[in-house]
Amino acid sequence: MNGAEYIIKALKAQGIDTLFGYPGGCIMPVYDALLGSGINHILCRHEQGAAFAANGYARSTGRVGVCLATSGPGATNLITAIADAQLDSVPLVAITGQVPTGLIGTDAFQELDVLGLSLSITKHSYLVEHIEQLPQIIEQAFQLATEGRPGPVLIDIPKDVQLAQIPESLPEARLDQQIAQTPNQEQISQALTMLRESKQPIIYAGGGITLADAVDEFRALVDTTQIPTVLTLKGLGNLPANHPLNLGMLGMHGSVAANNLVQQCDLLIAIGARFDDRVTGRLAQFAPHAKVIHLDIDPAEIGKLRQPGCALTGEIKTGMAALTIETHIAPWREQCQAEQAVNGYAQTKDPSSASAAEFLSALGELAEKDAIISCDVGQHQMWVAQYYPISHPRRHLSSGGLGAMGFGLPAAIGAQLANPQSQVISISGDGSFMMNVQELATISRYRLPIKMIILDNQALGMVRQQQELCYAKRYSEIDLSDNPAFTAVAEAFDIPAAMLNEDADLNKTLQAFLSIPGPALLHVPISTQENVWPMVKPGDSNEQMITGASA
Repeated sequence: MNGAEYIIKALKAQGIDTLFGYPGGCIMPVYDALLGSGINHILCRHEQGAAFAANGYARSTGRVGVCLATSGPGATNLITAIADAQLDSVPLVAITGQVPTGLIGTDAFQELDVLGLSLSITKHSYLVEHIEQLPQIIEQAFQLATEGRPGPVLIDIPKDVQLAQIPESLPEARLDQQIAQTPNQEQISQALTMLRESKQPIIYAGGGITLADAVDEFRALVDTTQIPTVLTLKGLGNLPANHPLNLGMLGMHGSVAANNLVQQCDLLIAIGARFDDRVTGRLAQFAPHAKVIHLDIDPAEIGKLRQPGCALTGEIKTGMAALTIETHIAPWREQCQAEQAVNGYAQTKDPSSASAAEFLSALGELAEKDAIISCDVGQHQMWVAQYYPISHPRRHLSSGGLGAMGFGLPAAIGAQLANPQSQVISISGDGSFMMNVQELATISRYRLPIKMIILDNQALGMVRQQQELCYAKRYSEIDLSDNPAFTAVAEAFDIPAAMLNEDADLNKTLQAFLSIPGPALLHVPISTQENVWPMVKPGDSNEQMITGASA
């Protein structure tokens, strides 16, 4: 067999049954080998869409997502989605074609140094220079993508390597298996002492819990310790939305209760979280009275931004199991629950402009309990985080670290293909939706039953909000009032569509929309002036939260 045929064989050996991609000159041998292979290839309409779809496939399952592209612009179009996977620790393998080895370095047609371009946004990148390297590199790529802290790996394969014959005898693949570190007994003893001495602890839980497949263990930890808990954007769903110890999301658009209580705590137990600036606000003033216990598999995160009093480095299931003890903090727990009852999201939203909150709350009541929500980036992303009841972190797909507009629609494609029996709902703003609108063709072609919602305020809402609050209402290039008729756009792709009118019955409209058997789009106009509350201005302390009333 040739190299391209071997690639397909190796992907099947890795359990890959679905690929996302777009063909072109230097990846054509692989596409030729795909014919009759039994692998389901999804033709997206832009390479970024393909990589985001692979990203959504991986986020919703924990399995490796795989995308294909040709050299030059095909490869560069993958870059944003690869960067998203790197910042959110998503297992992804991107395979790109490259010009023949004899042309590398000659500025050949569609030649770019993809290896160099990708080094800072991948766990590792490979350029396959000889056919004999191919088997080893593919094995290593999948191992690296999944072991330890997951992430993206890129394999750049010249066209002549794809066409070269695989030698009859190949050196045996040598894989250095990474053994997960576990916290030592001294660290555990120190953490237990800190926990027992604490009177006002808070658990700060992030996306690393999902990556460790440790949601059940985390819930057992919270239920046993009875410690009030705050969640990051990627940590939403670690606890059910209605859990009595779930104080909600913290940070820039976290609840007043969550941010206030973190500022008061005497012990912060950070699990699979990285003290991101959107969480901490002004770092020097974040949880100023708290000692820190930090559980994380990645040693690079320990002490990177906040020096912990105790680090439990390694596989976090072990660390959580060690901390799963009874505590005696009833007064603090009652204080937290009382604060949440007064200053949770439902109490701090702006009553004069609650349409987005009301819509998403109603959607949460009517959608299937385990529906997968794929969210774009902007105001609507924060409203989803605040008001939609996320049941599990893998049911909430959102571009966290990169904040990439255009993520939601193609990520929903990947999630739907990976979870064909699940209800998948894509929620976009009008700005984000237009960034990968071409993927409506993919949804239509494969008749994917994705329910698409556009919250349309005819503006780049999050930018407009910051210009209102931080730039003296000097609005610059945020007007999207010339949006197309989104229902007509959807219908052009043979997708049923409707607009939510002001006088329509919200529940009946949503029930009818969600019951459509195939894909469907709902256009939801909202006020341009509607803001996300609460908010911490960039550079401010979380204590300086503003609400609609105080803006």
